Amino acid sequence: MKDIKVLLEKRAKCVADARAIYDLATAENREVLAEEKLQFDAFMKEAGELKVSADEIQADQKRLDSLGEAENDLSTSRGRQTDLQMESRSGEPVIFNLKPSIAGDVRNVVIAGPTASKDYRTMFNNYLINGERANGVQAALQTDSDTAGGYLSPPIQFMAELIKAVDNLVFMRQIGRVLPPLTTADSLGAPSLDNDPADPTWTSELLIGNEDSTMTFGKRELRPHPLAQFIKVSKTLLRRASMGPDAIVRDRLAYKIGVVMENAYLNGSGANQPLGIFTASDNGISTSRDIATGNAATSIAFDGLKEAEYALKAQYRRVASWLFHRDAIKQISKLKDGEGRYIWQPSVQIGQPDRLLNMSIYESEYAPNTFTASQYVGILGDFSKYWIVDALTMTIQVLLELFAATNQNGYISRVESDGMPVLEEAFARVKLGA
Repeated sequence: MKDIKVLLEKRAKCVADARAIYDLATAENREVLAEEKLQFDAFMKEAGELKVSADEIQADQKRLDSLGEAENDLSTSRGRQTDLQMESRSGEPVIFNLKPSIAGDVRNVVIAGPTASKDYRTMFNNYLINGERANGVQAALQTDSDTAGGYLSPPIQFMAELIKAVDNLVFMRQIGRVLPPLTTADSLGAPSLDNDPADPTWTSELLIGNEDSTMTFGKRELRPHPLAQFIKVSKTLLRRASMGPDAIVRDRLAYKIGVVMENAYLNGSGANQPLGIFTASDNGISTSRDIATGNAATSIAFDGLKEAEYALKAQYRRVASWLFHRDAIKQISKLKDGEGRYIWQPSVQIGQPDRLLNMSIYESEYAPNTFTASQYVGILGDFSKYWIVDALTMTIQVLLELFAATNQNGYISRVESDGMPVLEEAFARVKLGA
């Protein structure tokens, strides 16, 4: 495994080399040449890739540490319920076993709790391959077609590694406030103080002052919406694959559900899905929180970022974070303050985000990146004021019998979740000028 510290040092050097290009042009009192701009972009692209690599290595190490702890725990504990829970059609939890089930009984594998143990992986693999009898629906990954999955199968020898494009980062569930799951109710409501009472008036000892008519209350309601994905996988592929079926099926389904939810937390319409922070709405963040002053029609400017910073009260600024697309961060990385200092600072510490104007900055592929007049390009806010609630954590349902003729297993993943900004004054949306 590569050294995270070495990666971060290389990243710092890439950023320094990129900035040296602009510093040289400034020192020579000239415009940056076209070939220098290409060099700058190349350095910043490499810096971004190194940051992702360092984050992934850290996440892998955490998973390995968690696996070791789980296996040690299992080796010293007795009588503990298995990590793999299932839920029958009647809703009653049952202990996992490999005996054939009653025909037609559909059971779900619940992906929750400490599922990293060796015993769990073995049982989960067996369940995904040989699973229980169920109903289901056709044609996907197969071994006789290389592009459809055959690359994972013998007869040639394969590494236990999946070649894939880098996963997009998903972090809104980490920086937002995830509330306890709903168990009996259909929705979660919280009262809101929409308007404070008017200021009291100075009066005499025997008078009570003016009656208030401005104080009003409202409600924020989160109603989890269903999200599902269905795939079919060749039984032969599952039997022969060098990688365990849990890695192929569970991890990718969890990731795909994760990115769809992440996109909704940022851009969702609020209609049968979460309400996103980049969606102007009186139920979330209205246009009154849009900050365009100081920005150009096609680019972000230092003055525009300062306007957004001070659109937030000090209490929010102390815990606020920025969120931008990488194209926006590339623009911002070139900006300097009035004393010639770069306002964006790359992270050189493990697990720490980059910083902008001394506040954390997060990078998302789902943030808007259309740099034309009056478009949203970023946001600053206290993300604990973005609430998320689930009614169903991710489950995988195995469908076998209907696909027997096509030699396939079917898998349905489901989750029910909702999210919305609950206090708009905790956010300032960065918008380009008209």
